[in-house]
Amino acid sequence: MGYYDTQQVCLNGHQVTDNFHHYPDFRKKFCATCGAETIHQCPNCKHEIRGDYHVDGVIAISSTPVPTHCENCGNVFPWTENKAKLASQVTSSGKTDYFKLVEKICTRFHLVAKQMRRRHNDRETLVVNDEYDTQDLLHSLLHIYFDDIRPEEWTPSYAGGCSRVDFLLKDEKIIIEVKKTRSTLKAKDVGEELIIDSQRYRTHPDCKKLLCFVYDPEGWISNPRGLENDLSKKEENFEIKVLIVPKGH
Repeated sequence: MGYYDTQQVCLNGHQVTDNFHHYPDFRKKFCATCGAETIHQCPNCKHEIRGDYHVDGVIAISSTPVPTHCENCGNVFPWTENKAKLASQVTSSGKTDYFKLVEKICTRFHLVAKQMRRRHNDRETLVVNDEYDTQDLLHSLLHIYFDDIRPEEWTPSYAGGCSRVDFLLKDEKIIIEVKKTRSTLKAKDVGEELIIDSQRYRTHPDCKKLLCFVYDPEGWISNPRGLENDLSKKEENFEIKVLIVPKGH
């Protein structure tokens, strides 16, 4: 006969370990993916969350799924409530609007980036310094709701050249382009790049909607809403949404 270990999960639903007792070195107080606090017990009844099943002499390679409800008291776990709450904000006629869901994730991006700087005992973390850091963190956040995320997907040739999109959500037919402003990439430069990119991406067979996410933590763009309005457009078979985060500088 075997026994169940315990799993540790962050409040956003990322599994940290399903061998909480067997391998204590794997434990983390905060999630390495999103920075959220972790738990290994039901917040309501304190029953431990069931983890990996151990049998002496048998090596298992399968992972334990993260549950949605506590098996002891039946209450939903925090990550289940969070997903349901966010999904309810991006539905239309009972159908999930995935484009709005991506927009919601990007809107909260700056809050997550700031939270990740505040690690326990000043531990190492991801500091968003450039465009690659922005892509890495956004990629992690997209995994909360999307399964098939394809980074650096090639677009068909346009005007004698081709380029790579940052992320393709193939099932949802959404492309996400990521920019991070800097002293050499301000409003005029961002606008010119996005205009060229949008023409290339509309030729991609799996692109019906394009979200251009511009991360501007230093406030290089003086009129973010004006740039969003100038570049965003909705046509019959193609929609472009430009989102600049944060605003208010």
